[in-house]
Amino acid sequence: MGSIIFGPLLSRRFGKSLGIDLSPHKKQCNFDCLYCELKPAKTVDKYDDVISVADIIAALQDALVQHKDIDVITVTANGEPTLYPYLNELIDEINKIKDDKTTLILSNGSTINDPKIREALAKFDMVKLSLDCATDKCLKKLDRAHKGINASDIMQGMLDFKAIYHKPLIIEVLFVKSINDNLEHIEALNKFLITLCPTRVDIGTIDRPPAYKVEPLSSKELLDVASHFDASLPVYIIHRKGSEIRAETYSSEEILATLANRPLSEDDVNILFDEKSKDRLKILLENKKVKIFKIYGVTFYILA
Repeated sequence: MGSIIFGPLLSRRFGKSLGIDLSPHKKQCNFDCLYCELKPAKTVDKYDDVISVADIIAALQDALVQHKDIDVITVTANGEPTLYPYLNELIDEINKIKDDKTTLILSNGSTINDPKIREALAKFDMVKLSLDCATDKCLKKLDRAHKGINASDIMQGMLDFKAIYHKPLIIEVLFVKSINDNLEHIEALNKFLITLCPTRVDIGTIDRPPAYKVEPLSSKELLDVASHFDASLPVYIIHRKGSEIRAETYSSEEILATLANRPLSEDDVNILFDEKSKDRLKILLENKKVKIFKIYGVTFYILA
């Protein structure tokens, strides 16, 4: 920890990104998630270690001089970036110097019920909010949320934000074995997400050493989770490296049936389909039975 600016990092989902860490010196978060890659820390509802907007902008300007081919300026933190007290002022200043770059914030979604937070987030070009839990019981167990935070407020805040925000809104769900991967919980998330109608839903599992002793889902289990989401939702599976899934042969009919259940990302196809199946998919594209659509860095195959 220590540097305000980090990267550039290359992301399949967001392109070449330059990161801004609003809490570089220590973890400052209103969640203490079981799966967090940072060490456990007491939850807080505000920063006590605050970097000035001027210092952040100066560091960003220097970095932009060095790295001229950046796609995205990503605001994040060792903790929760929306707890930064000058977020509204900061995004105003970033927007003055960003040029043609996209601004993105990565938030745990905990503060989205606050109108002032929604006002600040609305100034970003893209917003990614986490939603691991649809119930307070899960939120307390998995995300270990600070006192006073509840799931219903988070979900209502997301709905209120979506009503005023017409740019890309991405929801990320991280699944942990035996905690939030049961069918009841997945169906509750699915019901809410159909109502919210985000631009994309990214689902993943633990892929780095977690703060607490919890287990990831296997790639097959994650695929099974994805199959329970409605076909209208563009669900992108964040595949872990070294997936244990073996590519299989799909007939044209099986490909169409699969796509009727849910869209498949390019990553899904590369992992699930053998070469013959990929050839069949190309033919289906040529015959206009399948089509491609892209959502901010992610390519999906859907029924035409």
